[in-house]
Amino acid sequence: MHGAPRTDIPALQQFTPTFRQSATAVLTCHARINAKSVMLDQQLRAITDPLTKPVAAGLTRLNIPPSAITVAGLLCGLAGCFLLANSSWLPGLSLLLLNRLCDGLDGQVARMTRPSPFGGYLDSVCDQIFYAAVPLSFGFAADENLRPALLLLFSFFASSGSFLAWAAIATAYAADKTNQPAKSFTYSAGLMEGAETILFFALFCLFPADFPTLAAVFSALCGCTALQRILMAYQTFQSPRHQ
Repeated sequence: MHGAPRTDIPALQQFTPTFRQSATAVLTCHARINAKSVMLDQQLRAITDPLTKPVAAGLTRLNIPPSAITVAGLLCGLAGCFLLANSSWLPGLSLLLLNRLCDGLDGQVARMTRPSPFGGYLDSVCDQIFYAAVPLSFGFAADENLRPALLLLFSFFASSGSFLAWAAIATAYAADKTNQPAKSFTYSAGLMEGAETILFFALFCLFPADFPTLAAVFSALCGCTALQRILMAYQTFQSPRHQ
């Protein structure tokens, strides 16, 4: 989507050769990571969408609005986090997966009816609340989990901040470049996407004793994702209007 990565960004020349080599490596692999992340999510949707489409159609016939499904999904996720905080791992995981099911259904129902900007906004806010609540619940579950949970929350803020900032600026940037109305949201792929996040959440629940190690690995990957998006933004938004 962004073409071949630039490795001749002038501002990078002021840094040390080691830094320039590292930044260039990140930019060079960005296109591959982008494609693989999108491919994984598309493969999962190819499996889940045919299964959930009849459910979404039934909810549409019942005139249940997408925002109600979004809120119901958040409540399921928060209930699951409460169970995790009390060391009920498998019941908690079941509710986390139900949250993700609702996260897919609300979009399907919206597309079957009439999508709204508020629906996209509410979905994004509820996702952020849910993603923050999961590591917090593990921090409450055991004292030794507290520091890894805080580290994971920090990395989540870095990753989600880079994602949301990209979405806001890229939407306006694309509209300005094409003279077309801005889209409601512009996504940027990264190393850690929705599928990878749920995989780690499932590993947390299936191997709770290993949460500190898993959280450290996940935090490092989220940090790499944030760095990847920052460099991608620097590469993409190089124009006087966006400096």
